[in-house]
Amino acid sequence: MSEDPNWWGRDFLRRRPDDEPWALADRVVTRGELRSRVSGLAARLAAGGIGAGSSVALRMPPGLPLLYALLAVWTRGAQVVLLDARLTAFEVDRLLRVCEPQFLLSAESPPHGTSYLVEDVPFDVERRPSGAPAADDVCLVQVSSGSTGTPKVIGRTACSLLRELEAYAALDGMPGARDRVVLLNSVIHTMGLVGGILHGLNSGAQMVFPSRMRVADIIGAAREAGACAIFGVPVHFALLARFPSGPLPALRLAVSAGELLTDKIWAQFHERYGLPISPVYGTTETGLIAADLTTGPRPPVIGRPAPGVEVDVVEGELLVRMERTPYLHTEYADRFRDGWLHTFDRCDRGGTTGCLTYRGRADSMVTVGGLNVDLTEVEQTLMSHPGVQEAVVVCGDVIEAHIGGDTTLTQAELADWCRSRLASFKLPKTFRLSTGVPRNANGKMIRDRDVLSTQKDDDAHTHH
Repeated sequence: MSEDPNWWGRDFLRRRPDDEPWALADRVVTRGELRSRVSGLAARLAAGGIGAGSSVALRMPPGLPLLYALLAVWTRGAQVVLLDARLTAFEVDRLLRVCEPQFLLSAESPPHGTSYLVEDVPFDVERRPSGAPAADDVCLVQVSSGSTGTPKVIGRTACSLLRELEAYAALDGMPGARDRVVLLNSVIHTMGLVGGILHGLNSGAQMVFPSRMRVADIIGAAREAGACAIFGVPVHFALLARFPSGPLPALRLAVSAGELLTDKIWAQFHERYGLPISPVYGTTETGLIAADLTTGPRPPVIGRPAPGVEVDVVEGELLVRMERTPYLHTEYADRFRDGWLHTFDRCDRGGTTGCLTYRGRADSMVTVGGLNVDLTEVEQTLMSHPGVQEAVVVCGDVIEAHIGGDTTLTQAELADWCRSRLASFKLPKTFRLSTGVPRNANGKMIRDRDVLSTQKDDDAHTHH
């Protein structure tokens, strides 16, 4: 494992021939062009004072310029702080005050309807007088907002990223040299960045980006490229399962990560394409934890621990062995104790196979009228209704269900559905219906009751 701050440029970027494709978007981008773009941008950053030990925040729309900038910052030996371009100015300002990078590279998002991967996006480089140099050996800083609470600021070292890439490379069924992968995961989050972009640089797998994030464009990109795999989040596979298209003969792998995959989506996609969806489970703090790319097990099974990953299940909670805390600030210090990260995910572990089964969040257990209610169980019950595509269940004074799907559903139908399957004390008292549940900037369903309550009142139906 190298701690060389320039290992990205001296190793990954030099692999593979110049004329070999690296990415396929509206056109083919070769490895040689990638190297040239990154080298030219690195020279511009050097002229602006960015070098070894600098800390640089990137707030750019998803696309090739973001990837060029990220790799150029790394080749300068600087630390990257990734910020989602969809964040509001208020959110960005708050995170900049927390992370205090020395430089900010920012660009505006292209107009709605513009190609998803605009190649030439002008960006500004701002030197921040209050910024501080990079912390020790951290080369990547990510902000995980999760679904509730204060954002978590997480630092990854070159060693931790290399270990994760070794784990991906060792997974049976993971795409390799010259395999083409349609990458739908956000490239600023762990699966898209490490399991997609960096694994591709490491292995020779080629990334395929649809011109727009519309189902027809995704299908068209996969078919034209002869892609063997699609990486995405559950909502992508739900949309693909409902889209009336012909078969994708080259497709052998569908990988879902970033959010819990439901059995309904798994079954719909399997019926539509004759292919199971394979799970990849991990966190921003740890990277890859578990996967199964060969059998595509039905949810809630999430696979065996990845090679080199040590886990334990203590009182139903999944713990992951780590050398150091991943948190750069103290707000979440209690999550890392005695060399173990507490994931707050409830799991079962198979005695002979070691396979992990996801049982929901540890904080999904609430007490209502002195009785314990598992909100995950209520969500899964609602999800089993044929007209429900998404469900989030929260609890304040009463249990509330926020539902995305068929808006012709009535509160009486949903109440009857739940009443026939759940004990009376588990029944939601309020149902809010819309075409989709609210999501945060990271694409995760929001579980903050205060945020959810801002939905229009006329969407709410109350069951007595």
